[in-house]
Amino acid sequence: MNDATILMRAYFETLHGRLEAVRDLIAADIEAMLPAAAEAFPQAGLDMEKLDAYKEAALAFLEERIETYNPVGMQFLFDRPRSKEAFQMELQLNWYDSTAEFTHLAAAVADMARPAVADADLVRLADALIARFGAFPDRSIIAAYEAAPALHKLPDYLLARAVERAL
Repeated sequence: MNDATILMRAYFETLHGRLEAVRDLIAADIEAMLPAAAEAFPQAGLDMEKLDAYKEAALAFLEERIETYNPVGMQFLFDRPRSKEAFQMELQLNWYDSTAEFTHLAAAVADMARPAVADADLVRLADALIARFGAFPDRSIIAAYEAAPALHKLPDYLLARAVERAL
């Protein structure tokens, strides 16, 4: 494992800790944003039951995101055989394209990892990455939604907005 990989893991592990700590704040923010966001789709006839379903989807995505960022989740992302191919497929399967966002994040990680990163600096550098890039893949989600809003994108979008506000 090289220094860039160690720093990338520190970035995701730091995100995991932060999201765990503000899980309830993110959930409350999603719930608060949902009615106004749903107004953009008057033709959908979103009643309370449907709004609750969108909220539940966004909260499920929150749990999924926290799980993905945890150290065990990172092992599956980085250590699996063919992980590069699997990660590329995931980037392509989403309704948003996060390839450019990940490329910029990876380039910054590689730059920050030179010279070798001391263990004591990992958290500081991870914090700097979060300040600069937010939580991957939020920027891609937000940009794709704002370019072409759609009801099926709403849970991901609300989560991305709430996560970025909480960070």
